[in-house]
Amino acid sequence: MSTIPADLRYASTHEWARLETDGTVTVGITDHAQEALGDIVFLELPVLDSSLTAGQPVGVVESVKAASDIHAPISGTVIAVNDALTEVPEGVNTHPYQSWFYRLQPSNPEQLQVLLDADGYQAIC
Repeated sequence: MSTIPADLRYASTHEWARLETDGTVTVGITDHAQEALGDIVFLELPVLDSSLTAGQPVGVVESVKAASDIHAPISGTVIAVNDALTEVPEGVNTHPYQSWFYRLQPSNPEQLQVLLDADGYQAIC
C-alpha cells in the first residue's frame, strides 16, 4: 500500500477530502479504494450545483471488477466537477490523490474534523 497523505481527511467509505485555501473542499477516492476496484473504466460524478449530504451516495465508480458508490464525505454544494477525469477514468488508478472528482462549498466545514486522519484511515484499511 502506498503512503496515505497526512494533509487529507478520510471517510470510512474510502473518499478523501482536502480543505483548500479558499475554504472549498476537493474530493476523490483513496489509493486503497482504486486498488480494491481494479482498472477503473467509468465515472458518474455529481451534478454541478447539487446539494450533498454527508454520507449520501453522489456518484459511481465502475471498474472491470465491480461498481461502487462514491459518497459525500461532508455536506455542501458542488461547485466544480472534474469532467476531464470522466474522459480518462483510468487516471484514478495511476494518481488517486491527484485525480479529484469534485469540489464543494461546505455547508458545515466542521464536518471535516469528524473524518479520519491518515493514521485513523490506515487503521481501517
